[in-house]
Amino acid sequence: MAKKRRDARLPGLPALACALALAGASLSAAGAPSAAGARPSAADTPPSVGAVTVAGTASSDRAGRLPPGSLWFDEQAAADFTVEDGRFTDGLGREVVLRGYNVSGETKLAENDGLPFASVADAEKSASAMRALGGANTARFLLSWAYAEPVRGQVDERYLAAVTGQMRAFLRAGIRVYPDFHQDLYSRHLFHEDSWPTGDGAPRWAVEAGGYPRESCGICLFWGQNITQNKAVTQATYDFWHNAGGVQDAFLATAGTTMAYLAEHLTPAEFDGVIGFDPYNEPHAGTYDPGQSSRAWERDLLWPFYERFRARMDAAGWRDKPAFVEPNLFWNANLDFQRQEGGFLDAGSGLGPRYVFNTHFYDQKAISGVFMWGKAENGQYTGDFSAVRDRAAGAGTAGIVSEFGHPLAGMVADKAPTVMKAMYQALDSRLPGGTWWSRPQDSGPVLSGTQWQWDIYNGRHRELMNGNPGKILTEGDAWNDEDLSAVRLDASGTPVLRQDDRLLDRLYPGATAGRLLAFTYEDRSRDGSTTLTWNPVPSSMPRLSELVGPGRYGVLLWHSDGSPAPTELHLPASFDPASTTVVSDLGTVHGLPAYDEGVPVAASPEPGGTGSRRLLLTAPAGAHYALVTDGAAVPSGDLLRAARAELETWASKAAEAAAAR
Repeated sequence: MAKKRRDARLPGLPALACALALAGASLSAAGAPSAAGARPSAADTPPSVGAVTVAGTASSDRAGRLPPGSLWFDEQAAADFTVEDGRFTDGLGREVVLRGYNVSGETKLAENDGLPFASVADAEKSASAMRALGGANTARFLLSWAYAEPVRGQVDERYLAAVTGQMRAFLRAGIRVYPDFHQDLYSRHLFHEDSWPTGDGAPRWAVEAGGYPRESCGICLFWGQNITQNKAVTQATYDFWHNAGGVQDAFLATAGTTMAYLAEHLTPAEFDGVIGFDPYNEPHAGTYDPGQSSRAWERDLLWPFYERFRARMDAAGWRDKPAFVEPNLFWNANLDFQRQEGGFLDAGSGLGPRYVFNTHFYDQKAISGVFMWGKAENGQYTGDFSAVRDRAAGAGTAGIVSEFGHPLAGMVADKAPTVMKAMYQALDSRLPGGTWWSRPQDSGPVLSGTQWQWDIYNGRHRELMNGNPGKILTEGDAWNDEDLSAVRLDASGTPVLRQDDRLLDRLYPGATAGRLLAFTYEDRSRDGSTTLTWNPVPSSMPRLSELVGPGRYGVLLWHSDGSPAPTELHLPASFDPASTTVVSDLGTVHGLPAYDEGVPVAASPEPGGTGSRRLLLTAPAGAHYALVTDGAAVPSGDLLRAARAELETWASKAAEAAAAR
């Protein structure tokens, strides 16, 4: 049964210039301070009645079912997640952006029997750190078919119970989850003790039934070459898509049992936080039939598999959740000789809300160390990520980049700071820095994404590679020489970031009440001792530039639907509410007050009790703008007023350009 949700469809978009001009008529009209540091007072707002306390937190009859820190609107927001008009939406109809990490490549290893963590306690530690240090609201949660069905036709409920307990740790931390039955190179059981790579995915019985040749990649420099060059891998993969011996039937049966188990053993509120399922990681044909193109393979074999998986979801109680389906993994390769036609070109234009366009992106040129010698530059991936936006829009659904990243060790690790900054930049906007301010109407939707990966055991593994006691892996991710985890444990067992916190813990619009029009974030992340500033405030706005100074800033343009529920932006941990500045038509505030109904610009903990925070912007119907910065320490009232005047003039021109399109 479909869940009841508020109708959040927008009325016809009025002339944005008029709305902006009306909204920005007075600094003081929307709670702006008359002097630096002045804040709206909660005492000026009458106590609410009914289900909300004076402080705006959920009342006791609701709070027991919600993560710590939840406010009056959080329960309804979390009760639904779907695709509407080509965007993700929550139970309040707000436009949702998913940001987070993959949890975790540990699932690909044998040391913890295909589980992401050795214990629920470790899962809780990881989830809390992911929220507090990494700014995540979402996790792609890896599962193992090999451990879920070690004997054909017998699903191991002990594995499912352990998976459920570990997944629950993330849900209770306020993190949405979408599981993924992960595979690489089909199965680790294709490889022998002396193999230099390994795989994950299918159980031993599936490999033994196929009678595949001894694996060999020949002259391969990277493990991924096995996908197309290793006959054992290509034949096993081919057999899966052709359902040889009923192997695909068995996988689908196990997937259905797994989904039914999760639906039954998670509480209804926890299950609401499971937003969908990724059926199969990085699909590829293995080998094509004579005369078959990659596009035809997607149409004739891959898409029917997803339809079968979708039917299993429906039968298991997942009818209201989308399938996060991946096209041919090479459809958007950035090496011309790797790229293959695909992207569900024949699946039609109405996939939402049943399906999400889900893809990966790694810069193979940069990773190769051969095809890209230098570092990534401003705007380098805007074209690649715009292709994802366009393909999702063409399919009539929302898009997500469920894997992206770059090695943090090895000969190309020096590229990581710039590659990752450019990828996050491309997730935020279609436009490179420097262009965004002159063309915000072309910024496009903010893309969702989950970085590869979040593995607290990085550098601490003890993995017998392919079961070989003479080849015990401890370094990096302990899998095919990879080292991409954004986190590790320090000597005391505390999670710490391995990448710049400015890069990872980002300002982003997690939920927009209405329609998100444009967004940018200058993170000022660092490449060694060099601060990377790719989108400075234009010199045409000198007072705004003075306000931001060397600090970080983000700008959001949105059209509110007038909902009493606020627009939410994740606040990086280093954005102390007491010293954060917001310049908006809703009010100009240095030092964010605690959230209360009636306060248009405020801060609040994010649900989950991890210490992470959010900026809440409550706006009447119409077009709005907000700049958020950790810049000037104590800006004067004159500087705040001058900065707002410049931003308002710019926003009005942007609105006129948008209305003229």
